[in-house]
Parts: sequence; structure tokens; C-alpha cells
Amino acid sequence: MASFNKVILAGNLTRDPELRYTPKGTAIAKIGLAVNRVWTNEAGEKKEEVTFVDVDIFGRTAENVGQYMRKGRPILIEGRLKLDQWDDKQTGQKKSKLGVVAETVQFLGSPGGGEGGGSAPPAPRPSRPSPSSAPAPEPVEGDGPHDSDDVPF
Repeated sequence: MASFNKVILAGNLTRDPELRYTPKGTAIAKIGLAVNRVWTNEAGEKKEEVTFVDVDIFGRTAENVGQYMRKGRPILIEGRLKLDQWDDKQTGQKKSKLGVVAETVQFLGSPGGGEGGGSAPPAPRPSRPSPSSAPAPEPVEGDGPHDSDDVPF
């Protein structure tokens, strides 16, 4: 039987990321994510439901999340579901919790706050040569889908 385990979630952080390292040096960020669902019921009333999800992020991505994300900031997570199971030390009962292991992470909103009200520093931008220092490419006839005479501007 085939199986498929893929989750895509967009929401806001419920707390600042908790960044730790394994003994071998791998970064692990634990975040809480609030995912809102808004709908209108049959009586025309607007309803809202919030789902809270725990997410684990590994490696360099975890370090970036720990550095740039804060409580309230919007984020997009793609990953997989993971079931954690343990024995409760006080009662001896078996416990379980469904969470997400992130495979890709995308920061949403503006870096200076904007959406979500967080205040993370802006991400560094890669340096690019200025337009005056880089030579302009020479147009080549037949290089693109349209000849230069067909360009509407």
C-alpha cells in the first residue's frame, strides 16, 4: 500500500523559537505555530478556530529561525507529521503527541515587523555588482522567444 506524509502550514509563532544543539552540533529549533481558520456559519456569524502545532526544525534552517523569527511572526512550513510517544513519569501512562518535522521553511511578512508584530532584524542581502560595473549583455538575434521588434515597450 502506498503512503504519503506531507504537511503545509502557514501561521504565526506562538512563542520565540527555542534553539538547542545536539552533542554532535546539529541545531534544533522548536517552535509553536498557531494556524487560524475563519468561516461563516449557517446563521451568518463569523467563527474562528485556532489549531496549535509544535514544529521541529533542524540544521542551518533551525539556526536561521532562531536568529530571525520571534513570537507573532508569520511563517510557512512544509514538512511531515511525526508521532511522539513516551511514558508519563507521574502516572506511568503512555502518552502521545502529533507534531511536524519541517523540511522547508519560508519567512512571511516584512522583516522589520509588519505582519505579525514581531521585531526580528532584517535578513542580510547578498551583495550584487552594481549595474554600472557589470557590462550589459549584448542582445542576440533569435536569443529569446521574441525578436526585439516584437517587444511591446
